[in-house]
Amino acid sequence: MEVVMNAEGPVTAEGLVEVVLPGKVEPEGLEIRHGAVPTPGPGQVVVRMEATGVSFAEQQMRRGRYYDQPPFPFVPGYDLVGTVQATGAGVGPGLTGTRVAALVKVGGWASHVLVDAADVVPVPDGIGAAEAETLVVNGITAWQMLHRKARVRAGGTVLVHGANGGVGSVLVQLALAAGATVIGTASARHHDALRARGVLPVDYRDTDLAARVRALAPGGVDAVFDHVGGPGIVDSWRLLARGGTLVSYGSAATRDDEGSKQLPVLKLLGRVWVWNALPNGRHAYFFNVWAGRALAKDRFRARLRADLTEVFDAFRRGEVTAQVAARLPLDRASEALRLAESGTVAGKVVLTP
Repeated sequence: MEVVMNAEGPVTAEGLVEVVLPGKVEPEGLEIRHGAVPTPGPGQVVVRMEATGVSFAEQQMRRGRYYDQPPFPFVPGYDLVGTVQATGAGVGPGLTGTRVAALVKVGGWASHVLVDAADVVPVPDGIGAAEAETLVVNGITAWQMLHRKARVRAGGTVLVHGANGGVGSVLVQLALAAGATVIGTASARHHDALRARGVLPVDYRDTDLAARVRALAPGGVDAVFDHVGGPGIVDSWRLLARGGTLVSYGSAATRDDEGSKQLPVLKLLGRVWVWNALPNGRHAYFFNVWAGRALAKDRFRARLRADLTEVFDAFRRGEVTAQVAARLPLDRASEALRLAESGTVAGKVVLTP
């Protein structure tokens, strides 16, 4: 029998516990659902969740604004870390008991999650579940944008918008490890922490942010990583040096807009197409971490596994730290989502069983 209750209430039942997004609701409208732990089918595993996270995607999904979200109701949760509890037919029994990470887009906010065995990536010993969780979607996104799209090299200068955020905090560290000079936008209260990492901070509220960046990089920057979108994306493009690369990976500026959820992305794609047609040596991309999966699933999985392994290795070398903004239990998902949306924390809000 299914039991549904408000996500602020206590969770005491055994078995499967999952957070449900029932429709366009405020964070307090999330619901808790109880049920039986799923049974893995052929090629699948059941992962007992140890940590999952609150990303910008869930903030958009609760507003019905994520580009390709499923119809309501559904269980959100873009990624997770946990231990393989059971395996289906065709899966090697040696995987049972292994701590793994998985990128799932939806479904991660649950005590037990069905995942294709080919989609899990082992988490190296010595990395805690919450720490590893901060590095899954954020780390893959940051690594691929930096090394597969912008191809940043030592001696270059990059601009990272939202340098204190989930993706931004990983991105600045990977860029510094690659030998780049990093300019990062953030609110003033985060500037000391950014300076301590070696980042040149700029207040994103500055009325002439572009002029501040130009003062730090008179010849332009070699790459801009922009999750904001909206009209400001034009300034990001103009700040590039010849041969530079703009990587757009979101549209935070339109998070609260009404109307079509596809339109902001389509506008960005249109700008990218026009800019790439210009004969000035600059390049622009709209980054989608899921690109290529539908056409070449095996290649997509191999690339994801390789890139996440690189991020885990960077963590073990001390080049990247796991920035956990807060840890809350799954039954406080409403509070976690509200906190993530507040803009008052640095790093990633993590949910635990």
